[in-house]
Amino acid sequence: MHARHAAVAAGTLLIAAVIVAGATQISGEAGYGGVGPNFLPWLVGIALLVCGALLAWQALSGGFREMDEASGLERGHWPGFAWVSAGILLNALLITTIGFVLSCALCFMLAVRGFRSSEGRPDRGLRGWLTDLLVGAAIAAPVYWMFGKLLAINLPGLTQTGWI
Repeated sequence: MHARHAAVAAGTLLIAAVIVAGATQISGEAGYGGVGPNFLPWLVGIALLVCGALLAWQALSGGFREMDEASGLERGHWPGFAWVSAGILLNALLITTIGFVLSCALCFMLAVRGFRSSEGRPDRGLRGWLTDLLVGAAIAAPVYWMFGKLLAINLPGLTQTGWI
C-alpha cells in the first residue's frame, strides 16, 4: 500500500461524503425541466464516491498505475500560488462592487500572471496585463449574458442594464 495514494483516496472520499451530506439538506422539489436544486450536488457527490473508491482500490492494490513522471519543480511555486490566490480572493471581494464581468476579468488576469510566473516566463509589461484583462472580460461577458438573459439568473453587474 502506498500511504500518499491512500491519503488521496481518503481525501476524495471525505469530500464526496461532505457533498452528499450537503445534498441531503437541499430541497428535492423539481424545478424547471423536472430537475431539483439537489440534482447536481448528488451527481457530483456520487461521482466523487465512485472515483474515491477506485482510487482506494488502486492504492491498496499496488498504488496508482501508469503515472507520468512529475513535471515542474520539486516544490510548489509560491509566488505563482500567491498571484492565483489573490485573483480568487479579489474576485470574491469585488464581485458585488465592480460586477461579475470585471471581477472575473481581474481574476483571470492575476491567475494568468501566476501561471506564467510558475513557468518562469518573463513579465510582458503593461500590454500583457491589458491583454490578459481583455481576454478575461471576453470570457466572462458571454457567461454573464447567458446566465442573465437565457437562464434568468441574476449575477452582480456593474450597471442595472443586465449587459455588464
